Amino acid sequence: MRRLKAFFDLIAGFRRDRSGATAIEYAMIAGGIALVIIAAVRLVGTETAANFQSASDAFK
Repeated sequence: MRRLKAFFDLIAGFRRDRSGATAIEYAMIAGGIALVIIAAVRLVGTETAANFQSASDAFK
């Protein structure tokens, strides 16, 4: 009986704890920022590759 009460107290503590919600929000923000960075790097990388290709073609 004592273990069962301790188990339910543990579950109730998890339900009251809201710190996990903040961690999830920060993770979502970090994920959004990562997507923006990836998109920017791909765009710049494509343009840079095109510039190097045109420079290489000019030397041929």
